[in-house]
Amino acid sequence: MKFVVATGNEGKLKEFRHILKDIAEVVSAKELDIVDFPPEDGDTYEANALIKAHFVSQQIKLPAIADDSGLEVDALGGEPGIYSARYGNKNSDLERREFMLEQLLNSPPPRKARFCSSIAFTLPDKQAFTFFATTEGEITLEAKGDSGFGYDPIFLSDDLGITFAEATQDQKKSVSHRGRALEKFLAWLKSTEAKQAFKDNNLQ
Repeated sequence: MKFVVATGNEGKLKEFRHILKDIAEVVSAKELDIVDFPPEDGDTYEANALIKAHFVSQQIKLPAIADDSGLEVDALGGEPGIYSARYGNKNSDLERREFMLEQLLNSPPPRKARFCSSIAFTLPDKQAFTFFATTEGEITLEAKGDSGFGYDPIFLSDDLGITFAEATQDQKKSVSHRGRALEKFLAWLKSTEAKQAFKDNNLQ
């Protein structure tokens, strides 16, 4: 079976490929010449994930999977949340991290935070299923590590005791918000509901 990942984010695509490699053939929307997505104007992670997944599955008539995720920092009142990818109107991961750290300079540790992820899986007949998960940690004022993307270098994982950018792919997958949401998705794939949904769409 082929799943199309509805994202233009190479970091997310890499994680999807790694986690789903034994389940299905994973291709990116870009590989199928889909490079423009509709505005993510939902007010929840789930709504934004569904916008992307529905758009792609209807364009190419294949199962599509999408994620919307964000970082919620307690000292910032839960910001940036669903606006994490455009926080502070900055244009790069580095600029967004630096902007966040500027906002937190006067906030004493621990600067508690969590990553949230909603995975949406949609089918050509418009059936849709969502899976949500979080992972807890804190923001460190010193970026550490060369792996990962986004806010990973300043997110110190409660589970790992290191930043996500210091972790291996397998370490991050085992505790990350996206990894946990995908684990729920993988469990769902074995369910009677999933088998019926695939049957409805003539998918093997």
